[in-house]
Amino acid sequence: MSRIIYRHESADRCVVGTVGVPGERVFFLQVRSADGFNSIVLEKSQVQALMERLQLMIRELRRNKLAGSQELNAPAIKDDLSLEYPITEDFRAGVIAISYEQGDQNIELQIQALTENEYEELIDEDSNSEGEALPDLLLVKLSIPMVRGFIERASHVVAAGRTPCPFCGIPLNPEGHLC
Repeated sequence: MSRIIYRHESADRCVVGTVGVPGERVFFLQVRSADGFNSIVLEKSQVQALMERLQLMIRELRRNKLAGSQELNAPAIKDDLSLEYPITEDFRAGVIAISYEQGDQNIELQIQALTENEYEELIDEDSNSEGEALPDLLLVKLSIPMVRGFIERASHVVAAGRTPCPFCGIPLNPEGHLC
């Protein structure tokens, strides 16, 4: 089976949402553009790490004056609509990379599918591996205001889970807790 590369050069929508009850939620990243629509499954820890790295990237862009003040100071593009149904999983996320394109001032997300081989680094979209099936790849370009809206929503989605135990920090289950 050949590698599928999903490209979203200018995404209209890029959001995180969940399906299920706290403790059993499945996290989805949904991306829509003129190029199509994709739903990717992520772990909660991946959503949290992605959100934190994007915050750090925007901070560094501001500090090092790599992005224009108009982009950095524009209001966040918020998207509070629910996930689009029916949800069809394209793949589960494995390796995630983030980069910044200074020319068009876009942040690019590269999300590679999780595989049994568990690649530890992103395989470039131009890689040509003889006879080896490469994992699918999602490429998404987002404006800085869209990324800031993504961060806001992701922080609310992550925080909406189970409350942590005040003693050990592990999420409390409805049926009880070891502490």
